[in-house]
Amino acid sequence: MTHATTKPVILITGGSRGMGAATARLAAERGYDVAFSYLHDAAAADSVAADIAQRGARALALRADSADPDQVAQLFAAIDARFGRIDVLVNNAAMLERQSRMEDLGFARMQRIFAVNAIGPMLCAQQAIRRMAYRHQGRGGVVINVSSASARLGSPNEYVDYAASKGALETFTTGLAKEVAREGIRVNCVRPGHIYTDMHASGGEPDRVNRVRESIPMGRGGQPEEVARAILWLASEEASFSTGTFLDVTGGK
Repeated sequence: MTHATTKPVILITGGSRGMGAATARLAAERGYDVAFSYLHDAAAADSVAADIAQRGARALALRADSADPDQVAQLFAAIDARFGRIDVLVNNAAMLERQSRMEDLGFARMQRIFAVNAIGPMLCAQQAIRRMAYRHQGRGGVVINVSSASARLGSPNEYVDYAASKGALETFTTGLAKEVAREGIRVNCVRPGHIYTDMHASGGEPDRVNRVRESIPMGRGGQPEEVARAILWLASEEASFSTGTFLDVTGGK
């Protein structure tokens, strides 16, 4: 049964930690009801959902692999049932593997990284467009893809596969923005730099931001909340004439 909300609804993939969790909390403060997906950590998802509720918003935490089309379809169906609308999609879910040179990367690793980081956002955007676009009797909406400064820098000797997948996400941003610009949908991209999140542990170097911070013009790493503010600016009416654009949150790097 649909319980339509008058509040705008935001979906954040990968919302149980890091930049996704920060975006979920800030969105609740800014007046959104918040749906978010997570993959493994139900306890972390429950914690973020409780934080959203504390801020006076409704929360919907759903386990879903954004690289699986069936799970993505179920995710959006659950949002339909709970909220009856979706206004903003934040394609934040992403993964990286341990630092490695190119010649040592395994095929399965490459496939999984592209499935999650590049194809997953495309699958989610398909579902969002079917609900947002004027041609589908939607009210319009916003898609925000979360890329990485690695798309510009390439991440040599660390994870060129991750960087390449984010480059694909950026090209997708450009094309989709043009395709749906007259359907009431804006599509933009945030490009975080070195941010203090748990993701660096997946690369085998939890303290990576501190190692590289002197190479950042501002001399420090970023906080997840700083990325969240950029995402929510792009989602807002303050960015009403911005589509197909890239907002670096990199401290100048």
